[in-house]
Amino acid sequence: MSTAFHPKNTDSNDGANPVADQSLTSMTRRTWLKGVGALTGLALTVGASGIVRAATGDEVKKYGGDALPGGLVDDTLVFVSIGMDGIVTIVAHRSEMGQGVRTSLPMVVADELEADWNKVRVVQALGIEEKYGNQNTDGSRSMRQSFDPMRRVGAAARHMLEMAAARQWNVKPDEVRAKNHEVVHSRTGRRLGYGALAKAAAKITPPAGKELRLKTPAEFRYIGKESTRGIDLQNIVTGNTQYGIDTRLPGMLYAVIARPMVVGGKVASFDASAALKVPGVIQVIELKGSPPPAAFNPLGGIAVIAKNTWSAIKGREALKITWNDGPNADYDSAGYKKTLQEATRKPAKAVRNNGDTMAALSQSSRRIAAEYYLPHIAHATMEPPAATAQIVDGKCEVWACVQAPQATREIVATHLNLKPEDVTVHVTLLGGGFGRKSKPDFVAEAALLSKAMKGVPVKVTWTREDDIRNDYFHTVSVERLEVALDAAGKPTAWLHRTAAPTIKSIFAVGAKGEQPFELGMSAVNIPFAIPNFRVEAPEVDAHTRIGWFRSVSNIPHVFAIQSFVAELAAAAKRDHRDYLLDLIGPARKVNPASMSDEWNYGESPERYPLDTGRMRKVISLATDKAGWGRKLPKGHGLGLAVSYSFVTYVAVVMEVVVADNGNLSIPHVDIAVDCGPQINPDRIRSQLEGACIMGLSLALSGEITFKNGRAEQGNFHEYEILRSMDAPHDIRVHFIRNDFDVPLGGVGEPATPPIAPALCNAIFAATGKRIRDLPVRNQLKAS
Repeated sequence: MSTAFHPKNTDSNDGANPVADQSLTSMTRRTWLKGVGALTGLALTVGASGIVRAATGDEVKKYGGDALPGGLVDDTLVFVSIGMDGIVTIVAHRSEMGQGVRTSLPMVVADELEADWNKVRVVQALGIEEKYGNQNTDGSRSMRQSFDPMRRVGAAARHMLEMAAARQWNVKPDEVRAKNHEVVHSRTGRRLGYGALAKAAAKITPPAGKELRLKTPAEFRYIGKESTRGIDLQNIVTGNTQYGIDTRLPGMLYAVIARPMVVGGKVASFDASAALKVPGVIQVIELKGSPPPAAFNPLGGIAVIAKNTWSAIKGREALKITWNDGPNADYDSAGYKKTLQEATRKPAKAVRNNGDTMAALSQSSRRIAAEYYLPHIAHATMEPPAATAQIVDGKCEVWACVQAPQATREIVATHLNLKPEDVTVHVTLLGGGFGRKSKPDFVAEAALLSKAMKGVPVKVTWTREDDIRNDYFHTVSVERLEVALDAAGKPTAWLHRTAAPTIKSIFAVGAKGEQPFELGMSAVNIPFAIPNFRVEAPEVDAHTRIGWFRSVSNIPHVFAIQSFVAELAAAAKRDHRDYLLDLIGPARKVNPASMSDEWNYGESPERYPLDTGRMRKVISLATDKAGWGRKLPKGHGLGLAVSYSFVTYVAVVMEVVVADNGNLSIPHVDIAVDCGPQINPDRIRSQLEGACIMGLSLALSGEITFKNGRAEQGNFHEYEILRSMDAPHDIRVHFIRNDFDVPLGGVGEPATPPIAPALCNAIFAATGKRIRDLPVRNQLKAS
């Protein structure tokens, strides 16, 4: 596929995989360290110690996709091909997890290309960062960072088709215009379809600079419209797609692994004799664990190889293993909660300090304090991790449900002692990701087992118990807030201590406490009009693998802050909405650096200041649509919360009904969002609805607890997710409409954080009971 528009060759692959899929983040330790510059907003380098430090010199600071490993690519020759039959094939370079990116990004290309969507096909890119640019599907940034490059891709292809037609007709280029899969000559009405022009257009050099004409928003056919058909929808509902767990190859073997139940543990001894007698079991192999830090390396353990997954599972059950649990054997959730509480009850390192908060607190005659607790959470994706690998002639191919193709390529290459270019990553559809499938430890397992089996294809499947007990868990945290109040009940000083183990602990041994990028998720970057504002981050150890999760540290920070604001409003005997708007203050654009946030989700602080006017608007929209202030029956309550995350503003109003016996129901949820212009409104709406369901699931029942270093939950009877009967009866999404001069925000994650505080504030409004520890679970039941 050396040209952009070639006669269709169904045998051609050249870096594009015709299987559907989607991805979140691509980081090995090396790429994480390289990419931390984007995470922190600082120019960073890796020192000899392997620890990230601020760079010196005159490096030009980059933002957004340009700052990520691989950067952004807008080469039409890479992303678009047209067959002589007129079929347009567009490469999707991000992973599909249900968020619709395999529709939305190609849709942008097709719009600028003036392609008929019914004649568009989408193929999935292989994991080739040097060709496609950054392919990590994480951070709610696929559309906001790829929108402009994908527009240029489509516009360049349109230009090439128009030039080909002009040359064929021997007319001036400005006399022709592409429209709905044809190029039309304006003076004579002559028309040529894209298929007829494909061969000639392939010989034209793609335009650059001023030659490239982008559409005006008024010319958009698909962008911002509701009617675009999901590219995979028909195949998904008819079961004609391929997820990682669906992979089948000739001669393939199947594996499950008994992994250490305690992070840092290892096999002391094992007896495989009974396992080898299980029908279908072929071999038992010990996988050595990796020394810390964990990064994306396999945990190690004992693998059972069999003719089918069921035989492998039964063989694993027959193993006799003695474990050495290692240094985290005493990790206990109850004890660790006390450790976090103690850490937040004494002074710690300041990570934001405006004014003199401690003096203002000490001099105040009226102070209010509250502590909030959020436990570990598991990703629990619908499709557990699954990967298949085979090795032929010293090269490895993998098929996997990964969010991070480049990280996958690198971790496999490292463990097999290959060059990255000798590893081919086929990205399948993901049955959910949420950040778990950014960590390709499960792919490295498959590659190692294929190597042990002389290159035979081996598929590793994680059971639900494996998935939950050996997850990269969302962090546990205690959030302690304290304010000094004036006579009107408004804070004059704000102190927030946030204690949680850090994601960095999986990349650097001894990393303690939240890092700048975690603190930049709604801990330091709070735009309240309070003269004295201080945030502290006590240093606490991690005792399990900590990984990013949908909306990451915004979840605990927003829960605590938005719950606390509601408490302050109640103490002041004021309406919660009015009190919150007063705290935010007048509309203004705040430089994140003034709030000690040098990260800003990797985006330019000039292009993406924190705009309190936009925050105020989503609050007003959500409360207006929910009928805020209306009289409610006994047992009903409305709760409000707002958040700014992934450069998007979201406000939620939730109505709850709490019966006398404590049973909870949720009649209505109103979600107002300002994510800049809406590129694919239908997918945005579904993302926010999904975030609402997930946020409620975490708030009501999500909890992983540890005892003797082990996660105590293993399946959905213990780690409960929201059932349909408990879901809101009506979720209403409301958009702030923006022109295209407003920069795009993220969509996949921003609606998750305000759900839990809106819920708990509604419960308080209905019952007078304040929920400070999650999950809610049985706290409403009558004693």
